[in-house]
Amino acid sequence: MNTVVKITGFGAALVASFGAAYGLGNAVGPLTSEPEPAAHSRHSGDASPDPGGGSAGTAAGGLQISEAGYTLDLKTAGVRAGERDELRFAIRDRQGRQVTAFQREHDKELHLILASRDLATYQHLHPSRAADGTWSTPVTLPAAGSYRVFADFTPGVKGAKNLTLGADLPVAGPFKAAEMPGPSRTATVDGYTVTLDGTLRPGKARRLTLNVARDGRPVTDLQPYLGAYGHLVALRSGDLAYLHVHPNGEPGDGGTRPGPGISFTATAPSSGTYRLFLDFRHNGTVRTAAFTVEVGAGEGTAPQEPPPAETDGHAETGGGTGGHGH
Repeated sequence: MNTVVKITGFGAALVASFGAAYGLGNAVGPLTSEPEPAAHSRHSGDASPDPGGGSAGTAAGGLQISEAGYTLDLKTAGVRAGERDELRFAIRDRQGRQVTAFQREHDKELHLILASRDLATYQHLHPSRAADGTWSTPVTLPAAGSYRVFADFTPGVKGAKNLTLGADLPVAGPFKAAEMPGPSRTATVDGYTVTLDGTLRPGKARRLTLNVARDGRPVTDLQPYLGAYGHLVALRSGDLAYLHVHPNGEPGDGGTRPGPGISFTATAPSSGTYRLFLDFRHNGTVRTAAFTVEVGAGEGTAPQEPPPAETDGHAETGGGTGGHGH
């Protein structure tokens, strides 16, 4: 089933400014009649295509700490750069109770995304939930600054919609701002080269295909990761509006091949800079490839550039870091 999704939403731009050092002391919807299918359920900011080729969207995910009666309660006040810490949080309902029932989507009850405000660091984690509804996961964040925590989940109530709630997390340590990597259609990670095919255009649904190759040869045996051959998260520079974009098709549907191409359909709401993070699995390891796309008043394109320098482990390109937790 092809899912047309919209990278959407603009709240007030939230830009964090820091001095030479960033200290912990300085920081701190409607319901539907039936639930969406778990494999390709809609996420905050998703949209359906309209006959004119545009889309009718909702507010973007991740810009609010509360939505539809649910609130992200971030129990960890802050962490220190380069040190292993535990991130703890809960989802609370209208009555202030910690939620303990969630629908499983893409093999998990909740997906946690961590991203620095400069978009140099990105991590896709899967925390554990205690019986009382408290979620926890170990985290190690490489650089000081302001980070955004995104909780992507669907409450375990019939007809509940998917939500993405966001909260800020300060990371203490010497701070140095990172520059946004320039637009590129090619990313490399662990010997894999991923190329971005297609364009983004404001208000228009466009197909994006990400092709995976290794040592110059197309990869045709991608492995399912969380029920799909690839997961694409889009973050808008500035306010970090969030969208978890689902691929067109899924393993076992009789038509979707395990590479080299992973296809998505997406719509940019207007001009701006977007950072795209693709998670894919091959030979038992999940890797992240990242791209910067500039979308102008007309059709958005990412100029062809030489491949960036090779990154290690799960690091995404452009001088940042990425990772996955389970």
